[in-house]
Amino acid sequence: MTDPLREKFDAICGLESTPEFARDAVNQAMIRHWCDAMNDRNPVYTDPEFAAASEQGGIVAPPTMLQAWTMRGLRPPKRPAGGTEPLGQVMMLLEDAGYTSVVATNCRQEYHRYLRPGELLSHSSYVESVSDEKQTGLGIGRFVTQIMVFRSDQGDEVARMVFRILKFKPGTGRKSPAAAEQEEEGEVKAQRPRPSMTDDTRFFWEGVDEGRLLIQRCSGCGRLRHPPGPACPACHCLEWETQEASGRGHVYSFVRFHHPQLPAFESPNPIVLVELEEGTRLVSNLLGVEPGKIEIGMLVQVEFSQVDPELRLPLFRPIS
Repeated sequence: MTDPLREKFDAICGLESTPEFARDAVNQAMIRHWCDAMNDRNPVYTDPEFAAASEQGGIVAPPTMLQAWTMRGLRPPKRPAGGTEPLGQVMMLLEDAGYTSVVATNCRQEYHRYLRPGELLSHSSYVESVSDEKQTGLGIGRFVTQIMVFRSDQGDEVARMVFRILKFKPGTGRKSPAAAEQEEEGEVKAQRPRPSMTDDTRFFWEGVDEGRLLIQRCSGCGRLRHPPGPACPACHCLEWETQEASGRGHVYSFVRFHHPQLPAFESPNPIVLVELEEGTRLVSNLLGVEPGKIEIGMLVQVEFSQVDPELRLPLFRPIS
């Protein structure tokens, strides 16, 4: 079957956008803010004396800050007249063809060297490819792959990023067996969003299915952590194991979510941050109590609830 958009996509793919320059040079203040927010305590980023004595010879920026330097911000400057924006052209073609919904699917960054204070970064991008139409769980759509190239003020390439999204037609996704059965029986009920499943989080959800609340524990220093991640934030060890939690804890903080009203949730929706006996915290819902009677410090116990035929969640219930 002939693809009416293929020729237009092929004419755009490979065209490089007009470079966008960072509004500020790499600087110590922003590096410090980033390290505070990410709890990254590597002294080569923030301690001038330590950094000077290291193999770097001075302060360097965390590589994962890459996009922070050239992001356009909440009040971005106007793009230069006559500039090119290939991704925007592709988006317009997809929108006009009915692919009006979007979800990011994956991102990969490659770092060629560290960035140092005083360097002014720029980036340009090009659309590497637009896939043929595919049927996905979310809907009929096309995958768009964008390449972003980051350069220093000297013009050398310091990093690049591959970013892929799915543009799809809403309402064309596959229904789960349970949803299809409900539809046949005339009982269409909104389902909770499915949890994100990765190699880092799989153990947690498999434990929930078994009625066990598992916490990630660093094999190096023994520190417990949640949410799960690939490396220990304390000692940076990549090896980890699991520990089963008692499921008991207390309400560390909470909100009563009123707006917007979401079909799959109660309104108001009582969202709690539970601190477990073991010391880690997780976000969940509270059962068996009126939203107006939730209190900080309230003792709770985990309850594994089957919220729909395909999803079990660790929710909490007050205990005396």
